[in-house]
Amino acid sequence: MLKRIAGAIALILLVACKAENQSGLPQTETTGSESTMTSTASATTTGDSGGTLSAMTPEDKEFVVKAGMGGLFEVQAGNLALEKASNQDVRTFAQRVVTDHSKANAELAQLATTKGVALATELAGDHKAAMEHLTSLNGAEFDKAYMHHMVDDHTKDVGEFEKASTSATEAELKAWAAKTLPTLREHAKLANEVAGKV
Repeated sequence: MLKRIAGAIALILLVACKAENQSGLPQTETTGSESTMTSTASATTTGDSGGTLSAMTPEDKEFVVKAGMGGLFEVQAGNLALEKASNQDVRTFAQRVVTDHSKANAELAQLATTKGVALATELAGDHKAAMEHLTSLNGAEFDKAYMHHMVDDHTKDVGEFEKASTSATEAELKAWAAKTLPTLREHAKLANEVAGKV
């Protein structure tokens, strides 16, 4: 008798499971448990990345944010120069800056994302004021002002990247700063040369 009852229960459960499978309910439950597992994994990942974040000092984070803002300005100002500059050397320099900084910005954005640091998507402060100033100018006046900003910005950038390439605590950030530094030095040199011609 017990065997028959157990067999009947097993049969009912089997039919119920098949019915649930067809209705998609177990998938939902499995998904729910996978979802729970994913959240747990996610929490663990966040924990790991939290550990990585703790390795990134406030100075590292500040450098990332400043480098992001500076890179954003370089690309936006460079694109403006490609539209407004009257001097061919200025236009050539601007194109180089846009190309190099777009690449560096993409690398920094990827690094910042993995470290949980948010980069600005709009200009602010001095960079916003500089962009507004440049937008109001045309011709030779624009060329001089743009190159002045480029000399000034790249001089500051080189100093900040030199410091980060030797003293950043976070290893990937330190490596990125060191890798980007030669390009910035070259930009600073070119900026000074072109500024002397306009």
